[in-house]
Amino acid sequence: MSVTLYPLSTEKSLRQMETENKLCFRVEKGATKAEIKADIEKQLKAKVVSINTVITRGEKHAYVCFAQETPAIDIATNLGLM
Repeated sequence: MSVTLYPLSTEKSLRQMETENKLCFRVEKGATKAEIKADIEKQLKAKVVSINTVITRGEKHAYVCFAQETPAIDIATNLGLM
């Protein structure tokens, strides 16, 4: 079962993609950071450096920072966000 539901394309997430090499994903509310990291690395075949999570209005979002060798812009393009 995948804990990652879908990527988010907001002004904040696009700014973070360019400046901090991060992407934002909507994830299952009960998912842990370790589960999110494993799922993202498996699905996108990209190394994850860190994950920050936040629960807003009953939804859990994960801000995923990728390694320098994997630009977040390339991943967003492959996902159809750009």
